[in-house]
Amino acid sequence: MRAVALIAAVLGIAFLLLSGTIGLRHAAFVSTPRAGERQGSDQDDVDSKSFAKAVTRWNPDIFWAPASKSTDVITRSGDEARAVFGPIPDGDCDSPQMKVIPLEVDGNVVDLKPNPTKPGSPLEFEHRNVSGEVVKWTATLPKCDKPSLTGSTTYCGLNSRVVRVVRGNVEWLFLCRKSNISQEVSTDPYWTRSDPRFSVFGTIGFNRKSGEIIFFDGRKDRSEFDRTKPFVPPGGRSYSDEVGRAAAEKIYDPTFQISCHACHDNKSPYVIDPHIAQSRVGFRSGGDSRSTAFSLGDFLPRRPRLPGAPFRVVGSGYTGTYRNELSQARTVEDPTGNCTSCHTLTTQVTGRRFAADAAGYEPTVTLPTWVQLLELHEEQIVYAEIAAHRTDWAVGSGGIHPWMLPGSGNDLSSGTPRLSSEDWRKLSDCLWGAGGSGCGYRPLYTGCPAPEAEDGGSSLADAKIQVLPPPPGEGMKTRLLRVSWTFRNSYGGVPERDDIRINVAISAGAIPATGDPPQSGDYPSIEQAKGTSIEAISGPVSSAGSSLLIQNVSFAGHTKWSDPTPSMSPRTFQIDLPGQCNRRTLIRLVPKRFCFDQSQAAFSEADHLIYADVQCGELR
Repeated sequence: MRAVALIAAVLGIAFLLLSGTIGLRHAAFVSTPRAGERQGSDQDDVDSKSFAKAVTRWNPDIFWAPASKSTDVITRSGDEARAVFGPIPDGDCDSPQMKVIPLEVDGNVVDLKPNPTKPGSPLEFEHRNVSGEVVKWTATLPKCDKPSLTGSTTYCGLNSRVVRVVRGNVEWLFLCRKSNISQEVSTDPYWTRSDPRFSVFGTIGFNRKSGEIIFFDGRKDRSEFDRTKPFVPPGGRSYSDEVGRAAAEKIYDPTFQISCHACHDNKSPYVIDPHIAQSRVGFRSGGDSRSTAFSLGDFLPRRPRLPGAPFRVVGSGYTGTYRNELSQARTVEDPTGNCTSCHTLTTQVTGRRFAADAAGYEPTVTLPTWVQLLELHEEQIVYAEIAAHRTDWAVGSGGIHPWMLPGSGNDLSSGTPRLSSEDWRKLSDCLWGAGGSGCGYRPLYTGCPAPEAEDGGSSLADAKIQVLPPPPGEGMKTRLLRVSWTFRNSYGGVPERDDIRINVAISAGAIPATGDPPQSGDYPSIEQAKGTSIEAISGPVSSAGSSLLIQNVSFAGHTKWSDPTPSMSPRTFQIDLPGQCNRRTLIRLVPKRFCFDQSQAAFSEADHLIYADVQCGELR
């Protein structure tokens, strides 16, 4: 009897070797080895590799991670931006959407022009009132009513431009700022409105629905830019735009030297302050004639967002540079109840500098640590420089500074007294992270949302398997399993959004004689499907514990290095797999979102489980 059993076993093994089946006989599908033994056999390795090669052969160019074509920091960041926000418009500061940011001195608007009242018409500063009448000419401009709060650019710079381009929920802001090393203006032609030169180029992309934001700055080894030619977006206009991608690498700063998030941190793409000259900030009242003559009006709309609203910086290069700062930033509640019912203030620059300027008080901390003391000293120097460039008119008879009042906000005609020094001390302690529980600290930046977890209806549906004959030329003991499903990626409402891929985890087992359906524990685990611990086999296929894993399946027709066609409808996914005859194939589908930050990816926790019993009939 032993001889008969041995002969039968040998014949069975020989049959499997000769059958040519592209099976799932990976180590995952054999008995668990004893401690110290190598898992699986050489035959298992051959079969898993054959499976992997068939997957690649039958499904060309659908396995790829978005924004992974280039390792260049700017090009990759641009690809990441398109995958989240859709197409990026050119940075064109000569476009119809452009606005010149006005400069005001003593309640009048100022520009640098030829002075016709002097021989040779030298360039001087022309001061005009709200009626357009020339009030005076000056050869210098040491102060202005609303000096810039950046602390790193010219305090009273002239003729900077801002552009706003809106596409659905996404808006892009482009800033072409004139500045210089001295941070002072002069009568150099550079400062005239007609001179196309400028020194600081900034780009911000923002989704008002999802709260996602991204930052790009012009290179810092360039002292000047020219606005007469639009700037190609980072990453070009598509994956195939090689000329544009190469040009963009020469425009944008790959070091992310400017910490844009520190100022643009109020859950919005722009910071409303007097320097940007909004009609509602820095005037005596909304009815002030200067708010019509000098301001940008509603160019940047009022868009308050609550402290708990989603807000996340996108861009792996940028977030890698500022990892610690982003993780430590907090929103603040004013313990006195004066300032944060309408405004989002943070422990970053909007709190430490903008709030101080708005309230008209120097930054302060009651009991600072040594680190806070050094930072506080630096901030007080910046505050003093800003104050030194503010006109006496603004803080005196003009009465536009301080520019925020408790209860009255920016209505400076109300006669409401400014914030008391005691209330400012309590608020400032909070803004510097030195306050107590009354400060209501919470993380400023929110996490990357997992697919199917966020509001908006993103979901995987209609998963199914078809058992089909093998493709021509393939082994007859194999069947083709056509796995398909749909996924709607509606997060943020961007038709070209392309940050979702699907992981497919596969295992195989015997078909029960009873034909009972599998239990949930029979399927690959969700951890295996996430690829937490994998060993590469070939192409997109890896081993993941007791399963095989195929990563980064893109939707049908979305081949490698192509940009998606716009659609808010569910995308159709399809993948063809080898199915082993007279075996059960079990599949778990796991959607994952590429976060393009330091969290890498966020995975759905929903169960999407499907199986097929491959009945091939009598083996021949």
